Amino acid sequence: MKLAGLAPGSWLAVLGGGQLGRMFCMAAQTMGFRVCVLDPAPECPAADVADRHLQANYDDPVALAEIARTCAAATTEFENVPAEALRFLARAIRVAPSADCVGIAQNRIAEKSFLCEAGLPVGDYAVIASAQDVLDAPESLFPGILKAARFGYDGKGQAAVADRGAALAALAEFFSSDTGGVIECVLERHIDLACEVSVMVARGLDGVLGHWPVTRNVHRDGVLATSAVPALVDPSIEAAAINAALRVAQALDYTGVLGVEIFVLKDHSILINEIAPRPHNSGHWTLDASVTSQFEQQVRVLAGLPLGSTDLLVPVAMLNLLGDCWETTEPDWSAVLAEPMAKLHLYGKREARPRRKMGHVTVLGKGAAATLMQIAKRLGASH
Repeated sequence: MKLAGLAPGSWLAVLGGGQLGRMFCMAAQTMGFRVCVLDPAPECPAADVADRHLQANYDDPVALAEIARTCAAATTEFENVPAEALRFLARAIRVAPSADCVGIAQNRIAEKSFLCEAGLPVGDYAVIASAQDVLDAPESLFPGILKAARFGYDGKGQAAVADRGAALAALAEFFSSDTGGVIECVLERHIDLACEVSVMVARGLDGVLGHWPVTRNVHRDGVLATSAVPALVDPSIEAAAINAALRVAQALDYTGVLGVEIFVLKDHSILINEIAPRPHNSGHWTLDASVTSQFEQQVRVLAGLPLGSTDLLVPVAMLNLLGDCWETTEPDWSAVLAEPMAKLHLYGKREARPRRKMGHVTVLGKGAAATLMQIAKRLGASH
């Protein structure tokens, strides 16, 4: 298939104005495109750098009609954009990823069902929509983790449950939460992991697939703390993880950048934890250590351009900067940048709050992980 790429100067739209939208804007503008961001927040991170900010809800018909009228293509920076908004846009302009792909990824039940039907490895789970479902769940799922089917991320909407009583209490809390409208959950068996990894995949409009190296990740309280490449796992694990991630993209008939989170068990088998239909926190290192970043690749796919190389340029480690680092005062950035191979990325968020992602630091070169841990100590980060 011969690609028909959009010309520089064309307008691209991104639904979502967080840090992923901000970095998409920067990558697109570097390549000569103009970007319109749709986000209801007046001071979202992407609005600071976008060529245009439509301040409206993601399903606002007037805003969507304006995007359809003025933009050549649209993407999303997070999976909780209403799939119907993407479906509406797709009637008039190019949309990647598709509404169907986003719809699967934004619901844990649909996601797990899809993965199982595709023959991909998934941990044991049960759908929980009532207290009776908890009572009927297999004993083998305890201890486990109860997760809201929708709108859960970074550890939110999740509860570790040792037994049925704890699961019933967590379910009642979910159902009564005013954050929520939680009406369905999944109960997953607790898994004793060797480690967690992720694979970032890109698939072009022509079906060409690419992937970055496997990334080794460490989470704290459900939030990504650090990532490192090379992942330093057995080659068989790397091969299995890459194969699984590529199979996900092909089974979805996906276009765009896709993150696949994977559990590695102590017997070297793997299980897919989640998929993210967008660039992913664990792929931020690609901004500094890959020939093509995940954001440039997102632009390339959306614009109908060939994929760029995903080769690793240098070993790299990344530290998430959470709002906790600002607990008493502004962090000492000079201490961070005293490391000549460190790169600082801040997201322009006005308010630092605990667990809020405010930025990240990458360290390049041999010994990057050890250097990163020293930086984390200087910042008082609990990583």
